[in-house]
Parts: sequence; structure tokens; C-alpha cells
Amino acid sequence: MCEFDKSLFKGVMGDLIEGAVAFRQDEYKRDKYDMLGLAEAQHPEILMIGCSDSRVDPALICGANAGDIFSIRNVANLVPPYEFGSGRSRGYGVRAAIEYGVKALEVSHIVVFGHAHCGGIKAAIDTAAGHAPEFEFIGPWVAIAEQACKQEITDPVTGKKKPVSIGQLTDFAYLVERRSVLNSIENLKTYPWIKERIEASELTLHGWWFDLESGDLWVTHPEKGHFLPVETC
Repeated sequence: MCEFDKSLFKGVMGDLIEGAVAFRQDEYKRDKYDMLGLAEAQHPEILMIGCSDSRVDPALICGANAGDIFSIRNVANLVPPYEFGSGRSRGYGVRAAIEYGVKALEVSHIVVFGHAHCGGIKAAIDTAAGHAPEFEFIGPWVAIAEQACKQEITDPVTGKKKPVSIGQLTDFAYLVERRSVLNSIENLKTYPWIKERIEASELTLHGWWFDLESGDLWVTHPEKGHFLPVETC
């Protein structure tokens, strides 16, 4: 075997390759037998649906090891509702990964992992404001979060519900980010084989939201469903 010429790759690609070499020399060889076991099969208990955002790596944030998490990452950590044979191709890759995690790996937990300053959610808000992004695929994809951009609050004077303006949602995007997580959880429940496992107490759904500015993790209350920082759960 010829010796690898490191000069072929420079800059960030060279850094990544150096990192892969260091991983093999240190972590892989140190945990060789664990890694060899993973080569035979994987048995994660958690399916995590996170965002493609480079700043938010769920495994890194949670300190997870190889084999702990079956991961799906997409723009804005969205889950499309269950659709089969409808002729729509949007989100089939995500649906396929969810199906594999639930049916083949039989995970016992699904986490929808959102975060602050999400560009995909910003695009969803812009789309709701009539300014859809000028991209071929992003607009139709973030439309899954459309319902999260339609929120209401109770007027403290009249006690009646009133809509939250797009301007307010733009200023307080975390409201949409968290609501979108909850909507994705509801979309997960439209998959018949997920609903079946939930009803059999074999599967639990969770919503998480990570604050990039503080490092705080917010999770959905197991019974009430709203978000709380982990320190108070």
C-alpha cells in the first residue's frame, strides 16, 4: 500500500483528514473491541431528529458515544407528516430514516432537537411573511413549519385570543422554533406504526430546544408538553 500524501489535501479538508487519523490512532484503537462490536450491528435506543446547522451537533452536546444515537439531520429539524402513495416526494428520505429507526432498530425514544437562531425557521417565517427564499428546495421544505408561524396569545385586557404578528415572531423566533418542534412531534404521531408503539408504551416522543447563546437545553415536560430548562424539570 502506498504512503498517503498529506499534501494532496490542504486547509479545512486537510484538518478533517488529520482528525480522522487521530481518531483512529486514539479513540478507535483504545475502544477497538467496542467499535468492532458496532461493526456487526447497532442497537441505539434513541432516534434523534436534529438540524443540519453546523453549530448544533446533538451527539456532541449530549456527550453521546458511537452507537448511542441513530441520527437524522435536516434543515430546521422538521418531520413531514405521514404520506404514502400520495405522489409527493417531499421528505421521503426523512420518512425512510424514521421508519428504519422505529421498525428495524426498534428505538424506544425519538427526540426532535431544535435550536435557537435556526436559519431554516427564519426562512419559514420569511415565507409566512410573503418573502419565500429564492432557492429551489428550501421553500417547499420549510413550508412544513408553516403552522408554527400561526400563533395566538391571550389579550390580558379582553381575555380573548389574538394572533401574534409576523413582525413579533421575527423578533422572537424562539417561539416558532419551539412550536415547530411540537408540531413535528404531532406529525410523528400521524405515522401508524409510531402511534401503535406509543399506545403500547414502547416508544416515547420528546421535544428539545438548545439555546446557542447560553448553552441551556430546554425539554418538553413529560406530562404537560411545554418547554422547561432542564434545571427545573
